[in-house]
Amino acid sequence: MPVTSFSKPRGKGLGVQWFAPSDTQTTMFFAGIETRGWNLLRKVKDGETVDDLYALLTCPPNGEVGRIHPKAMPVILTRPEVWRAWLDGIRAEELRRPLPDGALSLVEGPV
Repeated sequence: MPVTSFSKPRGKGLGVQWFAPSDTQTTMFFAGIETRGWNLLRKVKDGETVDDLYALLTCPPNGEVGRIHPKAMPVILTRPEVWRAWLDGIRAEELRRPLPDGALSLVEGPV
């Protein structure tokens, strides 16, 4: 999933903090998966539905994200060889790592 910036919650009632690449020439993608047309039963009263499902791979936070949200951050892919590896089916565990400290800047809003 291509992204230019992302946010994490600051805490109850404190809004969100936005993050963008420190190098504005960096292209970022979240490592994610999708399944379209999945039959599932979420609520008995609604019955079976057909939904498109999406999920993002997460990892421990780097320094910038960790100060705001110490639990996790999305796995962000920034190099063409890593994009190809993800799309070619590399094991998720091999990519489950944060960006290096300093790779993200705190910004006021979406970029």
